[in-house]
Amino acid sequence: MAEPLDLTEATRRLVRTADGLSDAQYAEPSRLPGWTRAHVLSHLALNAEGLAGALAGLADGEPATMYASDEARDGDIDDLAGQEPAVVRDRLLAACTSLTDAIASVPEDAWDAELERTPGGRRFPAAMVPTMRLREVEIHHADLDAGYTHADWSADFSASLLDSAVERPGQAAFVAVPTDLDRRWESGSGGPTVRGAVADLGWWVTGRGGGAGLHSDDGDVPTIGAI
Repeated sequence: MAEPLDLTEATRRLVRTADGLSDAQYAEPSRLPGWTRAHVLSHLALNAEGLAGALAGLADGEPATMYASDEARDGDIDDLAGQEPAVVRDRLLAACTSLTDAIASVPEDAWDAELERTPGGRRFPAAMVPTMRLREVEIHHADLDAGYTHADWSADFSASLLDSAVERPGQAAFVAVPTDLDRRWESGSGGPTVRGAVADLGWWVTGRGGGAGLHSDDGDVPTIGAI
């Protein structure tokens, strides 16, 4: 399986943004509470490393998890975010390259195998890795608050977030109707109909934006938990 073109392009955009930040901007707040831009980029670097390691283990016949534990993952993000910006930049670029190589190295007959996030933790199909990584890159690129926003997302990507949202267990009930796309999504039953641009709807179902740009038939836009 080759790396999808949209992931390749999304990664290039992310790296350009990271390269364009000054050292001082790395220490400034991101859109994520309690995280600087360095934290967001460190998370993206470690996420790529984790996925690359899990895929490499699959290709080598030696199963490996993405992270040793959630605590180790959180600590590693904090540690990397505390390094010089050049270290974070280099780690991000190297990790993105490693993931591209890992995706290319997996035998075609191994993509149906499952990977583990942490030992004994959540499992997911290896074939989901490119999609999972694309979502990480696009959502967190917007979280950087560095010029790239959810308004820059493609309609297909925004729609994919809505596809996932309505399948999420315990999701709030709603009907989402984009004003710029001939589709609709329904989560649960009895919820309000929420309308707006598909990008605004996609941002909302990631738990971001507070419903800005959206309106509902009963005046109440449900709160969605952040992902």
